[in-house]
Amino acid sequence: MKAAVYRGPRQIAVEEVPDARIEDANDILVRITTTNICGSDLHMYEGRTDMEEGRVLGHENMGQVIEVGDAVRKVKVGEYVVLPFNVACGHCKNCERGLTNYCLTMQPEPSWAGAAYGFADMGPYQGGQAELLRVPYGDFNALRLGEDAAERQTDYVMLADIFPTGYHATEMAGVKPGDQTVIMGGGPVGLMAAYSATIKGASRVWVVDRHPDRLALADKIGAIPINDAEQDPVEVVKQATLGLGADNGCECVGYQAHDPQGHENGALTMNTLINAVRFTGKIGCVGVFVPQDPGGREKQGDVGELEAQGKLPLDFGMMWFKGQSVGTGQCPVKKYNRWLRDLVAGEKVRPSFLVSHEMPLDQAPEAYEHFDNRDNGYTKIVLHP
Repeated sequence: MKAAVYRGPRQIAVEEVPDARIEDANDILVRITTTNICGSDLHMYEGRTDMEEGRVLGHENMGQVIEVGDAVRKVKVGEYVVLPFNVACGHCKNCERGLTNYCLTMQPEPSWAGAAYGFADMGPYQGGQAELLRVPYGDFNALRLGEDAAERQTDYVMLADIFPTGYHATEMAGVKPGDQTVIMGGGPVGLMAAYSATIKGASRVWVVDRHPDRLALADKIGAIPINDAEQDPVEVVKQATLGLGADNGCECVGYQAHDPQGHENGALTMNTLINAVRFTGKIGCVGVFVPQDPGGREKQGDVGELEAQGKLPLDFGMMWFKGQSVGTGQCPVKKYNRWLRDLVAGEKVRPSFLVSHEMPLDQAPEAYEHFDNRDNGYTKIVLHP
């Protein structure tokens, strides 16, 4: 089968690799029809992880089932399915609590938790930027789609990661109707967090970024764009809230945050939120802040000394003084994807507003380069094998 393969920092090759196949009676085999490039893929692409060469990338996947294992009872051949990026068993202690993001069974390292397709330190599972994908525990992991799946793939594929992840940020932040919410980061996940806050009935949503194309999309969905190269987001939010600050906030950037002058400052977004969110407010953090892997190996790339150790100069004193609480971690996609699917099916939401480019899998190297460069207009790239 054809697949996008990691060949070293900033080197993606589209190659012929062995076909994915059924390996366990609970597996299903999916012919991938749509797969996204995620901002998290750039951690591997840029060489910031210990990703081994030869791995197939891609954790935002959907397609059509072409084969099922003997133990599969629910999923049928011919159905369209979208796959949570979490590879989960469904029966371990964490999965039974709904924490499929920290499955204990599918992560082979016994002292860790959580697995994903095509991701460093998240198990051996090949990614879906390929023609075929093996899905373990298919009855549990696959979300079946309706009759409109083939025609609305750019909407439904967002259920694999970024739409639930953005929603998860707002859940951890406690966003509710009437709230005023500030989002740090206008990338795909930040825009999905803003979209989710709007869906929940937030009265006012600010999106902080400095890329014009991202800020334009924020404005398109009814959020208030703040260009932090031109304005201090803390002052903007406080002036609009009688000096009190936002009710809550979402961190959707991670440790690669830069200040407007281009200097890397991993704590920038969290400290901005601590200052911009009011006393007793909540912050939901879905940005990646683990540049040092759980095995203790430092990540590669242009990061500061603290960030390379997985540490941040966080203004904990101010957070404590204000009585704020912070929720962190990966999204348990299955917790949200079923009813987010129903919102899509009912045409109440269209997360495909993010999509700027649809490209064939053969153009994956070019797509990665544009996305990594943050080239204007490349807000979300969808690949079709």
